[in-house]
Amino acid sequence: MPNAPVVAELVRSGFVEGHHRGAVLALDATGGTGWSVGGVDEPILPRSCNKPIQALAMVRLGLDLPPELLALASASHSGEPFHLEGVRRILATTGLSEELLQTPPDFPLDDTERDAVLRSGGERTSLQMNCSGKHAAMLVTCAINGWDPVSYLDPDHPLQRAIRTTYEELTAEPAQQAVDGCGAPLLSASLAGLARAFRRIASADSGPERLIADAIRQHPAWVSGTRRDERVLLDAIPGAVAKMGAEGCFALALADGRAFALKVDDGAMRAWPVVLVAALRRSGVDEEAGVDGEAVRRTGRVPLLGGGREVGEIRAVL
Repeated sequence: MPNAPVVAELVRSGFVEGHHRGAVLALDATGGTGWSVGGVDEPILPRSCNKPIQALAMVRLGLDLPPELLALASASHSGEPFHLEGVRRILATTGLSEELLQTPPDFPLDDTERDAVLRSGGERTSLQMNCSGKHAAMLVTCAINGWDPVSYLDPDHPLQRAIRTTYEELTAEPAQQAVDGCGAPLLSASLAGLARAFRRIASADSGPERLIADAIRQHPAWVSGTRRDERVLLDAIPGAVAKMGAEGCFALALADGRAFALKVDDGAMRAWPVVLVAALRRSGVDEEAGVDGEAVRRTGRVPLLGGGREVGEIRAVL
C-alpha cells in the first residue's frame, strides 16, 4: 500500500512513539462509499477475511451443514475443544478421516488452549490449525461432488475454480492468486471489493448467502473463539457479519447494507480493533439502538503498559 496514511498512533506518556499506516472503507446502506481513508481500490490479500466467501461457494456446490458447523467452515478457530470436535463432525458427514486434512500442523491459535496442549505434552496437529474447519468443508464438498480429495488445494481443482468464480462475482473484481498460510489458494481483492462481498452476504434475505450470514450471527464463538474480539463484536452488534484476517485485515457488514473493510499496512494485529472501532464510531454504529456500545468501544481500547500499569494507548487517526 504505497503512501498509505497513518490510521493509528502509539501514544506513550503523551509521546507519540510510532504509527500504523493503512486504509479503511465504509460503504453506506446503498452500497456507495460513505467515506474512506487511503487506497481502498488497490488490491490486497484479505487472508482469512475471505473464508465466509469461500464457504458460500461451497454451499452453492452442495455443502449442507448445521449452522454452527457452517460458521466453523468460515472460521479461523481458536482450537478450543468444541472447535476440534466440530471439525471431526464436518468430516464425519461424508465419512472422511482427519488424516486427509492438508492444514500444516500447528498448536491452537488461542494462548490458553496452546498452553494446555503444551502442559499435557501435546504436539502440533493439522486438526488444531485454525483453518481446519475450512479445509474439512473443502474435503466434504469434494466428496459430495465426486472430486479428488488429495488435490483439493490445487488452484486448478474444480473446487478451487468454483470458489474463484464465486469470489470474483461477489467482489466484482478480477482476482490475483497467491498461497495462504494454510496452503489453500488465496485470492486478492481491494477493500472496496471485500466490503461489497460482505455487504452481499449480510444483506441477503435468502439463499446460500443468508445461510452463511445466519450461521455467523448465531454462532460467533464457532467462527472465532470464546475469548476473541470478533466474538465480542458479533455479540454486540445485531445483524453483523464479520471476519478477521491475518496481517491486519478485517471486514464487517450489517444487515442494512452498510459495510466496513480495513487493512493495516504493516500487518500489526494489535491495530485492527482500534481502527475498526474508530470506523464504527465515525459512522455512529456504537450509538444505535440494540447495539452494546460499551462493548464495542471497549474492544477498541488497546492500552500500552509501563511498569505493569497503563501509561498510554494505541489511538486511531481517522
